[in-house]
Amino acid sequence: MGFTRNHQVTGFTHLVDVIQRPAWLQRWEELRHGSLHWLMECLGEFTGVFFYVYCGIGAQAAYNIGNIGGEAGIGSLLTVGFAYGIGIVAALSIAASVSGGHFNPCVTIAHAVWHGFPVRKVPVYIFAQILGAYFASMLVYGQYRTLFKTLEAGLVATGKYDALQFTPNGVAGIFASYTQPGASLRDAFMNEFFVDFFLGDLVRGSMDPTNFFVPPAAAPFVIGLAYAAVIWDFSPGALAANTARDVGARLMAITIWGTKANGGAYAAIAALTNIPATLLASLVYELIFTDSSRVLPRAQQEFLNGHKAHLDHKALNPDQRPIMDSVDSSTGKMNSERIETA
Repeated sequence: MGFTRNHQVTGFTHLVDVIQRPAWLQRWEELRHGSLHWLMECLGEFTGVFFYVYCGIGAQAAYNIGNIGGEAGIGSLLTVGFAYGIGIVAALSIAASVSGGHFNPCVTIAHAVWHGFPVRKVPVYIFAQILGAYFASMLVYGQYRTLFKTLEAGLVATGKYDALQFTPNGVAGIFASYTQPGASLRDAFMNEFFVDFFLGDLVRGSMDPTNFFVPPAAAPFVIGLAYAAVIWDFSPGALAANTARDVGARLMAITIWGTKANGGAYAAIAALTNIPATLLASLVYELIFTDSSRVLPRAQQEFLNGHKAHLDHKALNPDQRPIMDSVDSSTGKMNSERIETA
């Protein structure tokens, strides 16, 4: 079957109008859209955070390995920033359509406070996000495990293990967030708060449907580049910026190295500061930048209309799907047929 005309109910061409999926996948979609919808949302959040953390921590591993082993050029702060940014682009581009693309507990909480996101979903979203970070961290550790063991043995042999291991420059520092030895917790808090406020404002602005300068297709790249920029600028002063990434990776570090990897008093700053900072940033955006008289650009209207058509199409029963006119790719003639989904 070739390309079909727009759907007679929604006015859009849906995937089912051009590709017939096997019957068992059609039945699976009915479950996804019904009783398992909550699970699909959780898996979307899990996957998005997994992408983000897997890319970022993987680059951090290469950077720290190079520094510990004395091998120049394996990684740099530049590659770490780009890796996190690319991970965010991947997360938003692939997984956001399933769950809404929060990928950070502070974003989920802000949506619940300001935009009517169901409060009952907040705990399961946050759990899925933390779990995604945990599994991504564990996978990176598994891929590098032999090399990590070798580096740790070398640090023990040279007497540097205790001084280096649970700092940003150690093997554990690849995963859990730590401050530099002797660093001020007050300075770490201020660094974290202002960076998180900036990111919260920028994310809110990028998702503003009246923003002509950031159409939906550009938002993942703007947000990803912003995260890369704050890593380049402020990560030496200790930066987490995402509760899921911090808590999930810290739990993984505790799993491997025990409670010595917990990060002490800084752990609370890393895990929690971004939440009030993002809530305040959202409030500032609502008070200063949100204007109900602004118009929605065409790209945003198409995005929202497409989302509504998706919801309308999912709500149709199989016997409600109209007969569609399609083009026979071999003859070029129009054929009429009913598209079955069950």
